[in-house]
Amino acid sequence: MSEEDSGPRDKKVEEGLPAYMGTFADLMSLLMCFFVLLLSFAEMDALKYKMVVKSLDNAFGVQREIAANEIPKGTSIIAQEFSPGEPRPTPLNQIRQDSMDETKESLKVTMDAKAVSEREAQELLEEAQKFKEALEGEIAQGLIDVETQYQRIVIRIREKGSFPSGNARLNRGFVPILDKIHDVLKNTDGTIAVAGHTDNVPINTPRYRSNWELSTSRATSVVHEFLKTGQIPANRFVLEGYAETQPLMPNDTAENRARNRRVEIIVLKSSFKEELTRSIEQLNKSNEAVEGQITEFEE
Repeated sequence: MSEEDSGPRDKKVEEGLPAYMGTFADLMSLLMCFFVLLLSFAEMDALKYKMVVKSLDNAFGVQREIAANEIPKGTSIIAQEFSPGEPRPTPLNQIRQDSMDETKESLKVTMDAKAVSEREAQELLEEAQKFKEALEGEIAQGLIDVETQYQRIVIRIREKGSFPSGNARLNRGFVPILDKIHDVLKNTDGTIAVAGHTDNVPINTPRYRSNWELSTSRATSVVHEFLKTGQIPANRFVLEGYAETQPLMPNDTAENRARNRRVEIIVLKSSFKEELTRSIEQLNKSNEAVEGQITEFEE
């Protein structure tokens, strides 16, 4: 053996990739295969995808009523919409407007009715004041009372000085008082109801069989006196006879019975015909029905 063969040799090591790269490459290959397999197993829901896309369009896109080949553009930097048409009112606005109009009409009707009622009440007070001024002396003497109730003017004539006891003939000294009432009545409008009342003392004479005839006859005498001049039409008058059924006071003393013997002249402002047969006392007693003798007077 030569010296060259027996001596140590210098080994040359070749340079290359690190050894772990082989393992890493295998791992990446396996992971790629794994995700490919997952993708192959997955299913694509086209409907859900379209819904997601549509939602994004509504949030970020521009809605148009017609198809457009170009991107919509605003004409001004302060434009608030890109719709090519004019904005239209919604049905909700139209309904609200109709409701407001109906309320306005209802309010107008209510206010008109209130104004009419207030005007009628004022006119009633003014006419009642005219009667009080014309009959001031008689009111002070206790011969006549003037009241306003339920759209009515009531002129209450007491028997004192107007009629003899148990008779329906007017005292001649009371005629000038009726003339004063006549002068005011002819300047008023409305129906005039003349009602006769008596106390509860029964009467049975050759001329008057009962208080019914006496009360009606007294009312008739008053109407005849008003019709003498012909200035008040006869169709404005209505006669009412109530006898003792409508007392002002209990018939327990002579003074109270004297107050119950009376004739009432009632100027009715109501336009309803049935109101003619209702006396003031009837309304004061909760509108209870009464039996009366009612006769229309015609010339």
